Amino acid sequence: MRLFVGSLSYDTRDDDLRQAFAAHGNPISVTVITDRETGRSKGFGFVEYSSAEEGQRAIEALNGTQLQGRTITVAEARPREERGGGGGGRGGGGFGGGGGGGRGGRG
Repeated sequence: MRLFVGSLSYDTRDDDLRQAFAAHGNPISVTVITDRETGRSKGFGFVEYSSAEEGQRAIEALNGTQLQGRTITVAEARPREERGGGGGGRGGGGFGGGGGGGRGGRG
């Protein structure tokens, strides 16, 4: 069972999350989501247990509790395809590229 963990402190790391969730089962995967450029936490992460029982136990025990001074949210993660939205990468458009021209040309 995969769990979403929200409202994390920006200082929370994978090991901190693993330690908090290990008391309720054996997490097989723990990831705090970080910004690619800065490496700083985005304030949420995911914990995965091999069984639904462990996951449910963790939700009941940890949802609404404090971790590193923040009240965290713990819930079953929704599958990717249900999240909708989807961003896509950096699209075209905008400003940039191209040559001169325009106003006030010298000549």
